[in-house]
Amino acid sequence: MSYQVVIPVIISFVISAVLGPIVIPFLRKLKVGQTEREELKSHLKKTGTPTMGGIIILASVILTSLIYVKDYPKIIPILFVTVGFGIVGFLDDYLKVVLKRSDGLLAWQKMICQIVITAIFVFYILKFTDVSLTMLIPFSGGKYLNLGVLAIPVMFLAVIGTVNGVNFTDGLDGLASSVTVLVATFFTVVAVGTHSGIEPITCAVVGALMGFLLFNVYPAKVFMGDTGSLALGGFVASAAFILKMPIFIVIVGFIYLWESISVMLQVGWFKLTKRKYGEGRRLFKMAPFHHHLEKCGWKETKVVTLFYVATALLCLIGFLGCKYMFL
Repeated sequence: MSYQVVIPVIISFVISAVLGPIVIPFLRKLKVGQTEREELKSHLKKTGTPTMGGIIILASVILTSLIYVKDYPKIIPILFVTVGFGIVGFLDDYLKVVLKRSDGLLAWQKMICQIVITAIFVFYILKFTDVSLTMLIPFSGGKYLNLGVLAIPVMFLAVIGTVNGVNFTDGLDGLASSVTVLVATFFTVVAVGTHSGIEPITCAVVGALMGFLLFNVYPAKVFMGDTGSLALGGFVASAAFILKMPIFIVIVGFIYLWESISVMLQVGWFKLTKRKYGEGRRLFKMAPFHHHLEKCGWKETKVVTLFYVATALLCLIGFLGCKYMFL
């Protein structure tokens, strides 16, 4: 693909940038506005900002990928997982912001959908591709971890965990978008360098997020909602498995992991202290962790910058961990 790798980035960026001014007023007219948590006083002014903007990202990725799918069939499972989780997120958003059902999809409904999508992804990889379930070990000089049949439950945990991690990260203007555009760029460089055949869709995600960021950076004119965050989580996880690099999600996607861990620690500590002392106590001022930093007095833009820079450095570390692949 060489220099032509920039073409799907440009196509997807243009689609995203053009759709923004069309979709945002439409969402505003439908009154699909975000509802903010009252604990965050600084966020109350965002109440009513259109959400479900993830359809801009999805449309850009789908339209761009369809141009290349015939010559690059390996993008099919990634596109399926991305769109599949995006649809789940769309249903959740629609129930919450359009039908005003505060819970959206129930937890068990969302989990069943995630399991089904992941199961189809696993089946497709095993039956219709030459991609093995071995996993490249970072900084090992090219050694792979072969878990045998245990790789399948690991895939389920990794995919669903990553999807929910990206969802937790989507809490500030431009946060999930800016972090994920770097992760997608990391996978693009690896895909191009290894001639993996998934470059068009990784490039499409980069372009789509660049275009979406025009409207999502502070002060955001639109939020991606679960439509976008679940789709992006599906993309990150599926692309990592096709490249045999799911372990690298822990490195380049550490922000997703830490956001998830902060929520689990908060909930776990609250339940433990409630059982022990009769009242729940918080480990963080608020979870996920980006909200804790806000409660500590950090400005929203400073938190986003910190996470963006951290992800950039982690992606560079990720390149060091797989440098042999480019030799």
